[in-house]
Amino acid sequence: MVHREKAHVLPLDSIRGIAATSVVIHHLLLMPTFLAAFPHNAWINCSFFRSSWLLVDLFFVLSGIVMSLSYVEGDFGRFSLREFMVRRLARVYPLHIVMLMANLLFRLLRIGLVTAGVVVAAPAAFEVNNAYSFGLNVLLLHSMGFIDYLSWNAPSWSISVEFYTYLVFGLIVLLAQRMRSLLWFYILCGALAICSLVVIIFVLDKRSLGLQTDFGILRCFVSFFLGVLTVRIVDRLPAKPGPAAQGALQFAAMIGSIVLVSLAETNPASTFLAPVTFAIFLGSLLAFPDALLVPRMLVVKPLVWLGKRSYSIYMVHALVVLLAEYFVRAVGAGRITALDSVWAGLPATLNLVVSLAAVLAVSHFTYLYVEIPGGRFMRNVLGSRRDFARSTAQSARLTN
Repeated sequence: MVHREKAHVLPLDSIRGIAATSVVIHHLLLMPTFLAAFPHNAWINCSFFRSSWLLVDLFFVLSGIVMSLSYVEGDFGRFSLREFMVRRLARVYPLHIVMLMANLLFRLLRIGLVTAGVVVAAPAAFEVNNAYSFGLNVLLLHSMGFIDYLSWNAPSWSISVEFYTYLVFGLIVLLAQRMRSLLWFYILCGALAICSLVVIIFVLDKRSLGLQTDFGILRCFVSFFLGVLTVRIVDRLPAKPGPAAQGALQFAAMIGSIVLVSLAETNPASTFLAPVTFAIFLGSLLAFPDALLVPRMLVVKPLVWLGKRSYSIYMVHALVVLLAEYFVRAVGAGRITALDSVWAGLPATLNLVVSLAAVLAVSHFTYLYVEIPGGRFMRNVLGSRRDFARSTAQSARLTN
């Protein structure tokens, strides 16, 4: 089983970009500094954005779809676990380590400013972001149960659990290859997804799918391996319905996903349906790429641009939002109140627009100068040129 070039499904990229941007807005709404500073932000303070943390599970489902398309639905006879893991590490690690170092430099700068009496910081410096958690972050182990809190670049918790989910996926591929059975591959993937959900609900007694450092890898297992199964289900669909029916199914699945996310705040148990709902929506895009409405909406250039930079958007936004919090504190309550008197919601709107624009600008830079060259460098250093020569053109395409 080898990494092979697949038709690029642009709508899936665009969905990833929309989801990443929604997560940014989620944090721009709910950071304590912004909640205290901006009394009027009703126009963006909707339940969908307040619950957009759930879109991380959409990333997991999409990742499972991509891995299945790239490594399973083809030649099942050859698979290099080393090549696979090098590719996955090269995809996620360069930007992860750059953002980790950026957060370290920021913390060191803050300590200097606190020591100089310029700013007051609480809690104490390095109480959470300490040497131990830094080492775990370097090894991508920071959300694997060694600590029970988010540290350093907080969104990278999902990268930690996803990287080791890749390893489990690769081991299942190898096992199924030894058994010479593609059927057993899907049976094992389905069993792992179901068993993980059972453990979350009945053993850990969780009331929602919002696990992070507390067994977040089980959350990833559920969605990722459901994504793997989605590709198989789509490939086995009977004759396709007509264009109108395809469009209606896709639109209904999209609305269902939006409604489910919006319900998460008031109905936490509904989040357990999210992986299935997201799988149906993404599977419909995969099954009906030529439908009339939704796929055409998702291939407009701005959304494709967002999709390509979605990983950067997700990884850089926490630090940008943190800097925005410091800026809002520096502006002060008096000036914010004055702006709010001009137009209720103006300060919150300016904060959203400026902060989101900053995230997009920084993510464009990191995409061009960290993600792409960093991934190429790691593949060249860690993998043989012979292994990677046949699929270099695919490295920046349908990957997650």
